[in-house]
Amino acid sequence: MPDLIELRQEIEALAMKLVVEDLSPEAGVNGSLLALAEAIRGIRDRAQAGGCEEVCHVAAGLYETVSSPDGAGGEALSQALQAGVTALQQALETPHGTAAPEAPSYSLAQDPELLSDFVLESREHLAAIESRSLALEQDPGNAEAIHSIFRAFHTIKGLAGFLELDAVREVSHNVETVLDLARNGTLSITSQVIDIVLESADYLKGCVDGLDSRLHGHAVPGAPDNSRLLERVRNLMNSPPAEGESKPVPEPDATADRQPLREDDSAVTAAASRPQTLRGEATAVKVDTGKLDYLVDMAGELVIAQSLVRHDPDLAALKSPRLQRNLGQLARITAELQKTSMSMRLVPIGQLFQRVARQVRDLARKMGKPAELDISGEETEIDRTIVEELADPLMHMVRNSLDHGIEDPDARAAGGKHPVARIGLRACHQAGHIVIEISDDGRGLDAERILAKALEQGLVGNREHLSENDIFHLIFEPGFSTAERVTDVSGRGVGMDVVRRQMQKLRGHIEVQSSAGRGATFTLKVPLTLAIIDGLVVGVGSERYIVPLFAVREMFRPTADTVFTIRDRSEMVMVRGGLLAVVRLHRKFGIKPKSEDPCRSLLIVAEGADHRFCLMVDELIGKQEAVIKNLGDTFKNIAGIAGGAILGDGRVGLILDLAGLVKERA
Repeated sequence: MPDLIELRQEIEALAMKLVVEDLSPEAGVNGSLLALAEAIRGIRDRAQAGGCEEVCHVAAGLYETVSSPDGAGGEALSQALQAGVTALQQALETPHGTAAPEAPSYSLAQDPELLSDFVLESREHLAAIESRSLALEQDPGNAEAIHSIFRAFHTIKGLAGFLELDAVREVSHNVETVLDLARNGTLSITSQVIDIVLESADYLKGCVDGLDSRLHGHAVPGAPDNSRLLERVRNLMNSPPAEGESKPVPEPDATADRQPLREDDSAVTAAASRPQTLRGEATAVKVDTGKLDYLVDMAGELVIAQSLVRHDPDLAALKSPRLQRNLGQLARITAELQKTSMSMRLVPIGQLFQRVARQVRDLARKMGKPAELDISGEETEIDRTIVEELADPLMHMVRNSLDHGIEDPDARAAGGKHPVARIGLRACHQAGHIVIEISDDGRGLDAERILAKALEQGLVGNREHLSENDIFHLIFEPGFSTAERVTDVSGRGVGMDVVRRQMQKLRGHIEVQSSAGRGATFTLKVPLTLAIIDGLVVGVGSERYIVPLFAVREMFRPTADTVFTIRDRSEMVMVRGGLLAVVRLHRKFGIKPKSEDPCRSLLIVAEGADHRFCLMVDELIGKQEAVIKNLGDTFKNIAGIAGGAILGDGRVGLILDLAGLVKERA
């Protein structure tokens, strides 16, 4: 009896191994087949020893199939293995005409951990499918792209079947069959095929998202109906190949040098290949994001604690060189730990750009405006929380470019432009910020039309003091739109307002450049991370404030002949030949300063909301890398305050929002 239970466990382990192994020819299946053959041989030997003749007979035939492949490989071999495992399971039920002892009633589809892993892995494969499909559409002869998409659907299919996710398995299997036809040249890669592949990926994404919601306790309906999708996929299978395109994709012959396995060398070969696999697996580890966030928070708390210890007055009174040396070493280790933990939050911005690439493709086809996306800097890393916050702004910016910026094909032809429009998406690091540029070669912004619309809607009172840059920024006002009619893409005056509000939330800002008839460029600047900030600690009266270092240009103490008062109310100071407004921080927050005289104070030339100004404070205390703390709902809407931080002496300093200060002053 115990032998039968162990035999059942070995067959189930074989089924799991079959799911995770990649048997596609281009994957190089020798190592996989060796491992599978070893597992089947073990089942055969155990069945023979336990007197399970039917199981032994099936296992022997299956071992022969695997150890002496006929060269078919790929799907044919995979189907043979799946059928063989099914036969083993059936044979085990009646080893001697009696039912085998029942194993504990438990389905792997009920295991939350396995389902959670499936969600995570499937999302990675679906992202790869989308990116490779877009590349394949540009280059239909890209063999590696076809193989990559095929493998992704194949893996999802296998995992879904094992977890009893029938709708996901069925769609994946049918698309996999279509891609197999494309691999051997029976089916040509066309825009219609790419449409079906992307639509199928969208369906699978919806199923995965629904499963994720159920795992988090939300009540969601089951998998949506896939009958119409499957009908379209199966219709592709019957499509004749395009003339001159019936040649199979170029690929290496994975079976050319394959020799039948011998029982005496299979275990040695499998063992020899195992260390390399383990080394590969050690290069990446999947960690729950909640644990990662907690680690980063604790690293931040450690930095604060270290700063408190270093600035403790009792320790400062001790004149011990060894103590100072040890404290310096602690500071270096703490800083390195924080730097490393913060880097773990960083992800390439390319995954966000990939969503935009799909959107450009779909919208361009919907609007009848051929357009291509030019991406650069996708390897630039950014805090993963900011990546999600940037998704909506980029979506609205791209829609704006396609709907308002890019002309119709006839208009482009009349203007001597290429019929296919170009939209650029670029990212780079710049002074502690991520800079993202969205550009197009369309008609550009029409300042006169924007201003006329703004005057009509009452967004501005007069046009006398508005520069061209001020006029361009009117498009970010709530409700503003120059569209003559409302469509399902734009025209309601909501999208660009969303962009500005999101930039303010991220402590970023927007710059606009445009040339009539040649296009426009929108530049988004956001912090690299929202968790820490490099700042200058300044004093105003008895209070402490932190000025973000990235916004500081210079500091100086003015002389009497450089300070002016305009119309008895606006205070200005001459800086390098130009006048800048003076913002007295003590007046903003109702604090008694050490001095009201600017010549006895410190002026910080700072930048906020695309404007430069001078911030007047009493003194500069020092520079500090501050861990940003949320001030809670009570203080979240105070203009000019972005958050708080614990300083080295244990006091709380408020982090200034310079854009909010400028807006409040205006």
